[in-house]
Formats: sequence, C-alpha cells, structure tokens
Amino acid sequence: MKKSKLGLLVVIAMSSLFLFAEEPSGLNVIETVYTRATAKDQSSNLTMALINKRGDSRVRKIKQFLKDYGNNEKKIMFFVSPSDVKNTSFMNISYSDASKSDDQWIYLPALKKIKRISSESSSDSFMGSDFTYDDLGDRHPNEDTHSILRTETFRDEECYVVESIAKDEEEIYSRTITWIIKDKWIGLKKEFYDEDDDLLKILSNDQYQKIKKYWVIINSTMKNVQSGHRTEMKLENIKLDQGISDRQFSERMMKRGI
Repeated sequence: MKKSKLGLLVVIAMSSLFLFAEEPSGLNVIETVYTRATAKDQSSNLTMALINKRGDSRVRKIKQFLKDYGNNEKKIMFFVSPSDVKNTSFMNISYSDASKSDDQWIYLPALKKIKRISSESSSDSFMGSDFTYDDLGDRHPNEDTHSILRTETFRDEECYVVESIAKDEEEIYSRTITWIIKDKWIGLKKEFYDEDDDLLKILSNDQYQKIKKYWVIINSTMKNVQSGHRTEMKLENIKLDQGISDRQFSERMMKRGI
C-alpha cells in the first residue's frame, strides 16, 4: 500500500536524497519498498496452483479487489472455482500504524459463517497454500531490524540483499533475506527462515511489468523447501484506478460474493 501519510512521505523524501549521497541503510531500503507508489485500487483474476512434490496440481480461481486508503489498505478475495471452495471469501485490512495488526476474516459458505482470523491462527496455511494468513498482509518496516548484507546482480537486475530479523521472538519466521531491485524497489526473491533458523520457504517473483506508472508483480511462486510443496500465483485481467466502491469491502459483500 502507499502509506501516504505526511510523516512517511517526509521520511521517504529524505531517504531519497540520502540515496544519492551514499549507500542507504537496510531500513532505508525496506521503507522505500514499503512506500513504493501503487495504484489507488486494483482488481484482477488470480490463478493459484497448489503443487505437491510429485507434481500433482490443484488449481483455484479467484477474483480479488484491493483499495488503498492511505492509512490502511483493504483486500477482498472471492473463490470462483473449483466447487469445493467456490463462494469462499477472504478479507484483509492492513494498517500503516505499526502498532496495529492486520484484521482478517474468512467466509465459509458450508457453515454460512464469517470467521475472524485470530493472531494465534496467523501462521496457519491459507486455503492449503504455502502462504500463511500473515504472509497475505503488509509487514511494517519497524517490526524487524534490517541490514544490507551485500549488493549483487540477480536475474540481470542490480539488487540490494537485505536481512530482516524479527524483533518479536514469537514470530513464525526468525528472519528473512530479500533481493530488492535498486531502481524499481520490488523484491525479486525472499527467503524465509524458521524458528530454528533453517530455510523454510522461498518466494520468487518471476514476472513483473509496468502498468500505467506502477510496477505490478504478475507471477510468483512460494516454495516450501522442507516439504517440496509449492504454490504458483498468476494475475490476469489487471485493472488499476477504476474507482472501486467502498461497499466492495464489507462482511455483507463476503457473504454475497461477486
């Protein structure tokens, strides 16, 4: 999300000047990624393929909507197919205030009930994928301690390699390492380490493109290196700044569906 509060804009403006003077700090890099310009709203079709280590695949089709309000960002997802997950919906609200955790809800049509995702469940798998509920939200830069390990060329892009160590010892990931493109401020790759500091998952953003004036990640893969399972995500029919109604993001809409 843009996090377009005045204070953050001042921080980023000062950081940008700093970048021209000398190498940035890890925090500078992550803050610039966090506040990178994004569309005010976005809709898209999402294909999510769940692939086990034998190569067997289950494909899920999703329609999703996102809207940036400056101090928070709302996202809602509607499962279209297959039949066993059809009409399931999920809503997430992320906040620019670091002291506020994401609010998340899931609607289960079989129960005709909306369930709030508790903090204890944030590390659970999202709909059988390799993404947790926590992975679907925004992580504020102040939740971690950041340091630049090195700069290197990765997939023909000049990248900062940034290590982020969780300040809260109860976090599911002890640390992450992210390859961030210097001139685009998007992550190409991210490694997630478990509580024993063993590599758990790798997120690879395999394709991205500029739509209007915004960089948008089109294809990504999250692989659990310990189980061999992976989740492939592909966005299509992406529409930006369409003026999505606020009414789209509500518990009533979760039950109603598309």
